[in-house]
Amino acid sequence: MANSVIEQLGRLAPASPRAAILEKSLSACRIIRVADLDQAVKLSNDYAPEHLILNTASAQELAAQVKNAGSVFVGPWTPESLGDYCSGTNHVLPTYGWARSHGALGVGDFMRRMTFQQASRDALERVGPTAEKLAAVEGLDAHRMAVRARLDSVGEN
Repeated sequence: MANSVIEQLGRLAPASPRAAILEKSLSACRIIRVADLDQAVKLSNDYAPEHLILNTASAQELAAQVKNAGSVFVGPWTPESLGDYCSGTNHVLPTYGWARSHGALGVGDFMRRMTFQQASRDALERVGPTAEKLAAVEGLDAHRMAVRARLDSVGEN
């Protein structure tokens, strides 16, 4: 199969309207042979591709094993072009392995989020000393002092 891919690239690339750009891209291209599809998915998860096309007889099963990819295209009728232009997923995807920790741009990225916290006296007594230690390690003495002042006042109230 690797040889077939190389042959097809050699045939199709020169006929591309952007052949010069494609030639530069292909100069950095690598074809990696694996023992089986499980090894291929493991390698893909390590690499965390921007786009991952699963065009195999077992595409659904393989998709369940994918942990790191920007967008996954499952089966023979799902070219990357659908995701880029018309299937509703986003075209803005993590590159350079960032799919290990980030997903595609989505509606949630345009929504404002904020958090609220409210600790009890007991909670501050339990976790306050840890917060003091972490603040000290970071060199943020005012943060440490804010915890200490409250802890010192616990006995007064």
